[in-house]
Formats: sequence, structure tokens, C-alpha cells
Amino acid sequence: MSYVTTEDGTQIFYKDWGPADGTPVLLSHGWPLNADAWDSQALFLAENGCRVIAHDRRGHGRSTQTWAGNEMDTYADDLAVVLDSLDLNGVTLVGHSTGGGEVAHYVGRHGPARVAKLVLVSAVPPLMLRTDDNPEGLPVEVFDDIRAGERASRSQLYRDLADGPFFGHNRRGDVPQGIRDAFWLQGMASGHRAAYECIAAFSATDFREDLAKINVPTLVIHGDDDQIVPFEVGGQRSAKLISGADLKVYDNAGHALPDTEKERLSRDLLDFIHS
Repeated sequence: MSYVTTEDGTQIFYKDWGPADGTPVLLSHGWPLNADAWDSQALFLAENGCRVIAHDRRGHGRSTQTWAGNEMDTYADDLAVVLDSLDLNGVTLVGHSTGGGEVAHYVGRHGPARVAKLVLVSAVPPLMLRTDDNPEGLPVEVFDDIRAGERASRSQLYRDLADGPFFGHNRRGDVPQGIRDAFWLQGMASGHRAAYECIAAFSATDFREDLAKINVPTLVIHGDDDQIVPFEVGGQRSAKLISGADLKVYDNAGHALPDTEKERLSRDLLDFIHS
């Protein structure tokens, strides 16, 4: 398996699919998942000539289960190590959910020199948590409940999320068992502390300054029935804060677009990469 090593000794696992000279694309996954969450898009893009990198965030999947560094600054720095180690230039960064925060914070923290384009999919920016200057956000009790579930029985929490709001199965009842099982399996492969601390990272990190710094072509994709990052909290506002961003709204779609809308999302990503 392929790894890069960060300054604190953390090993970050990554997949590298497709032709070595293909247009580079990096896919950043959501919580509490890993690179496998992107397999459908990674295969499609690689088969269509892209070089696709998908990494496991620290504390998740096959990467080191770190005690420290489970916050957005370090996630962005780890991403910089991946890009620098593989010497990726002209890359399209694609982030789903928490991964959307990671790629936005990478640009805000490290600059866009290696980046050609950016895609935010059901992403957590600009700020999920309700604060005095962010009244559109969600109350802290929402995230406290997730933290309580992570501590009480993370296995049950992941099962409840998979069977309920993550895929929108509670609305439509049409998400195959195998897809829901894959969410549970990936979640259980994450480190307990890392997954717990990541809840604060995705909910309480303020990405508004990062979005203001983005000056590359950006596509924002969000479902208007997203029960995890509501459209009005996430994609709608991010598209307004990023200069020149394009917004695609998936009607009646939920949060887990890489699974529930995989063909449409794959095609939209490829079209944007080649635009």
C-alpha cells in the first residue's frame, strides 16, 4: 500500500489510480469515512484519463490512528504533504462533506499554487455551527448529540446515520443495504478519538476566510434535501462567498451524493475537470 509520512510521523494512506500523465484529481472524503467512499468516482475518472488520488484522512481508514492533530489545520497540512510528496500540479481538489472543508482550508492555509480547480460536494463550509455572527448555522446540541452517540456506541451511531439521514434512507427507503453497510464498515475503521474530535473539526471550524481566498474556478454541488449539511447552511452560502463559483443543485437529493447520485456526480466532475 502507498503512504506519505508527515512531520509528526503520521502515515497517510492514499490510492493512485489512472494514467500517471493524466489530469490530476484529488478526492477528499467525509466523516467518518475513508478513500473508499470515492471508489465510484475514482474508477470513472481514472477510466476517462484522469490520475486520481484519494487519501485516508489521519485517524481514518488505513492512515495512522493519531492521538493528536485531529483538527482542520493539521488535516490541511497533511493534504499539503500528499500534494507535495506526489508533486501534483494543476490538480482539481474535490471534497465531500468534511473533505470539502479540508480542501477549502488547504487553499486558505497553503495557497492555490498547485490547484487548478476546486469542487465542494455537500460540503461543510462556510460554518455549520450557529454562533452570534452565524445565525444560519445549526445549534450546538445537534453536534453534542453526535458526540454523545460516538461515546455511547459508535457502532450504533454509524448504523443509525446510515439507515437514516446520511443517505436519506429515512425519506425514501430506497438505499441498498450494501451501501449502508459500507458506511458502517468505513466508520468502524476510523479511530475512536479521531472520529470524536473530527466532529468539532467539521462543525465548528469557520471557513469563511478560506472561501474568500479561493481564486480558482470552483463548482459547488449540493442536494436540496441534505439532512446533514442543509443546503441553506452549506452549499447555498458557500457559492455566494466564493468569487465566481458555479452552483449545481441536485433536486430532492440528500447528503451522500457520491453514492446516491454517483453517475450524475461522476459526469459532472469530469465535465468540470475538462471545462
